Amino acid sequence: MGAEPQRLHIALFPLMAAGHMIPILDIAKLFSSYNLKTTIITTPLNASFFTKPLQNSKHNIGIEIIPFPSKEMGLPEGIENFDQFTSDEMSIKFLNATQQLQHSLEQVLLKCKPNCLVSDMLFPFSVDVAAKFNIPRVVFHGTNYFSQCLTHAMIKYEPYKSVLSNEEEFVIPNLPHQILHTKSRLPSIMRGEKRDHDEDDQSGEFMKVFVQALEAEEKSYGIIVNSFYELEPDYAEHYRKVMGRKAWSIGPVSMCNREIEDKFQRGKDSGIGSHLCLEWLGSRKPNSVVYVCFGSLAEVSSLQLYQIALGLEASGYDFIWVVRRGSGVDEEGEEEWLPLGFEKRMEGKGLIIKGWAPQMLILDHEAVGAFVTHCGWNSTLEGISCGVPLVTWPVFAEQFYNEILVTQVLKIGISTGAKEWNRKVEGVIVKWEDIKEVIRRIMMGDEALEIRSRANKVKELARKAIEVGGSSYVNMCSLIQELSTYDVTTKTRALVLEEELQSNVALG
Repeated sequence: MGAEPQRLHIALFPLMAAGHMIPILDIAKLFSSYNLKTTIITTPLNASFFTKPLQNSKHNIGIEIIPFPSKEMGLPEGIENFDQFTSDEMSIKFLNATQQLQHSLEQVLLKCKPNCLVSDMLFPFSVDVAAKFNIPRVVFHGTNYFSQCLTHAMIKYEPYKSVLSNEEEFVIPNLPHQILHTKSRLPSIMRGEKRDHDEDDQSGEFMKVFVQALEAEEKSYGIIVNSFYELEPDYAEHYRKVMGRKAWSIGPVSMCNREIEDKFQRGKDSGIGSHLCLEWLGSRKPNSVVYVCFGSLAEVSSLQLYQIALGLEASGYDFIWVVRRGSGVDEEGEEEWLPLGFEKRMEGKGLIIKGWAPQMLILDHEAVGAFVTHCGWNSTLEGISCGVPLVTWPVFAEQFYNEILVTQVLKIGISTGAKEWNRKVEGVIVKWEDIKEVIRRIMMGDEALEIRSRANKVKELARKAIEVGGSSYVNMCSLIQELSTYDVTTKTRALVLEEELQSNVALG
């Protein structure tokens, strides 16, 4: 009998941020479920993010740890994750630190010898590393086709330069739909606002990495997209044909987590136990609970939190409200961001979770009738895959584009009216009266029934996409087949590189 053929080996290298690591772990589970050898590359303080949910998992996923240059790049020791930063200056230092990981990545690839490298968009250097080893680099963006098409059109045509004010609408050209936007919903560097010298430097540094990332994307083998074809077919086609990118929709990747424990273990340690969470939801009627969460990065002011509390109370609906620690939010006590006596009045009616919440577990429960979201793509797609109508409250990044997809294209949500791109929700952006009104609109009445009906139809499309024969299943099979037959014309370069790297290690 001949030797058993070697399994295809996929290495995955996510940006050290919860919003990037969570879907990469799901993607690793997907590859593993197809009997592929799978390895995740990360840094020491991020390793437990992956090892903990994999402890009792059926998936055999390897973890390779590389050092993170915190000290060398002027970051406090113990800071290795984007979610830990409280200033733009620290964020830029972190991003620059990640660009120093090339040598460590090469050492891991030399040791593991994978057949493919799936790496984060913001690691542009990884395309050169993959080329050295004669393996394909597949890009992971962490967002959808829609926002990528809008981003590229915005960069290419600069339509925002045609308007005189931040509030004046302009059309983003050459897209399948007429998409209107405003400068206020764009980063400050695009708005052309005057900032201090440090802000200019920081924006310039970020744009430099972003431009390098787009250039590296063009040289990469293709792109993995956490979406499904039926959700945004016009933009999947536009991305491939008009922009000339090779891409595979393999989502929603969160749906690989079918067991309660798998859903509960996603992400960081939860601020509530799964049993307590399910017991609380189980005592509510179907579609009666409003779930509120702004993700892991948005910073919401105490004044705005106060308005959210008033709006939730005035709406009359039961709610689960996830609040990030920090920004005046303490572990114990009646905080300044809550109206006097709020927690006592809301006993049995509202559940406040400080820190991290088991979001998939919550969204997938029949009691949840609406999701007030910052429109990060992970959260948006999780809401979509659970059939939950969305109340959109974008903050920064591509979240305003995701809002357009939800409210104007898919029509499965209602906007709160947030209009300014800023990671920090400062002051009061949306008043309590408007919060109350939008919650009532999405929870009751004819408009709410129509939105819920559309959301349920999209949910069914998502579930069919990942089943055997579905579009995401077929795409996954196609991707694996292409990677299995990837043509390496010669092994000479790889052998030379191996000798060169080993020589460098010997030299110290």
